[in-house]
Amino acid sequence: MNVFETSGRRADRATRREWIGLAIIALPCILYAMDLTVLNLAVPSLSANLKPTAAQLLWIVDIYGFLAAGSLLIMGALGDRIGRRKLLLIGSACFGILSLIAAFARSAEMLILARALLGIAGATMAPSTLSLISNMFRDDHERTFAVSVWVASFSFGGAIGPVVGGLLLSHFWWGAVFLVPIPITALLLMVGPVLLPEHKTQNAGRLDIVSAVLSLAAALPIVFGIKLMAEGGSLGWATSTIALGLVLGVVFIRRQMGLPDPLLDLRLFKRPAVAVALGINVLDFFVGFGILVLVAQYLQLVLGLTPLEAGLWSIPAGLGFIVGSLLTSAVLRLMRPAYVLGFGLTLAAGGLALMAHAAETHGLILIVLGNVLFSIGSAPGITIVADLVVSAAPKERSGAASALSETASEFGGALGIALLGSLATLLYRSTLSVTLPTGIPVDMMETALRGLGAASSLAPSLDSGGALLSAARSAYTGAADVTFLTAAGIMLAAAIVAVGMLRRPET
Repeated sequence: MNVFETSGRRADRATRREWIGLAIIALPCILYAMDLTVLNLAVPSLSANLKPTAAQLLWIVDIYGFLAAGSLLIMGALGDRIGRRKLLLIGSACFGILSLIAAFARSAEMLILARALLGIAGATMAPSTLSLISNMFRDDHERTFAVSVWVASFSFGGAIGPVVGGLLLSHFWWGAVFLVPIPITALLLMVGPVLLPEHKTQNAGRLDIVSAVLSLAAALPIVFGIKLMAEGGSLGWATSTIALGLVLGVVFIRRQMGLPDPLLDLRLFKRPAVAVALGINVLDFFVGFGILVLVAQYLQLVLGLTPLEAGLWSIPAGLGFIVGSLLTSAVLRLMRPAYVLGFGLTLAAGGLALMAHAAETHGLILIVLGNVLFSIGSAPGITIVADLVVSAAPKERSGAASALSETASEFGGALGIALLGSLATLLYRSTLSVTLPTGIPVDMMETALRGLGAASSLAPSLDSGGALLSAARSAYTGAADVTFLTAAGIMLAAAIVAVGMLRRPET
């Protein structure tokens, strides 16, 4: 049976307990997204205070999502064994404690470590919540709607995160943004044990820690090498680390093929629709996360908005994502998933092209409108892929299947921040290096080349600060323009693949 067709069995309908549980499940999803978006607004003030290098700043921003991606598979399998609710509550408690530590970090290295551990704790949330949904909602249409709400809750967290972060940053230091998750975590720990059901797999197989370590060991060198290339580092060292990551990735895949109870269930990829949908999901998150920091810095450092103003102007995009997510269930009753995906991704590509135009013309309204169109268009793909992957897996493997869907999302998001962020950094450096005003000391010149935030903090201390800031903003604008257009091309290609590969229903 197609996952988007109704079963027609009234016995599968959810009760009031399941719908209340869905509201509780939304809490950690909101928490997870808020923690990401509030950091984006804090990047300029964080850069001025901790003075991270360009590499450290990229690690501060994306190591959270990247280690979350590396940990998702093991957390999904662990939830199947010890219980999805138990894992969710343990992870949430750790998340609250680590958020407090991150808030009072006194160096870039300390913040990177705290963010890394937050990523591991955050990895418990998405697969636990999605697998709970797959067990709580048996009716196909109800499950699709529940997954839409699940996706929308991330969007809601992303929408209110900038506002909350902007308010905090206008009155407190940058670390205050990390205090936001603590009250949400406390509420979840109080009501979760009472209102959430527990689900776990009986007689589950052995948890393979080696596979989890291999997946993380394969991913980190690849991203490190890409960042090193973008920052003008040693080409030989960058190539070597990327090659190491690829080799370890092959070892990881081969190990999964020989395990009776693998972390990554490769049997799911025997269904072409699942494999293609996961690939599209990676691209969707690659672009979505990749432009987050770009937009936040453009609004503040190029257009000159305060953190609060930037947060307020980010709300429409978050609301657009919520609307797109909640409309997915209704639209799927009228159109095949392939056409919903294709139309949505094309709309997202159009939004990105509009943002590229707006970046060059410094049009705030057009930037916001393009971001809204992108959000509405990219939202359905996340719901469709999550529902498809979880529905394709046996119920006893729902945690691992949820982790597979979320791993694709998180890995795509982390790579998007790394690759699109590195592309923007590379373009910025190459342009600014030839447009820098004369008379700037060599050490300060290198500081300005680290990023627009570093150049903005340096400008007031120089006689030629105005010229430096103008050149840096111009370089960043050009970098943003090209990066937005690149992202638009990726989304358009994904739309073509979606319609071409998924329009024929599987048997």
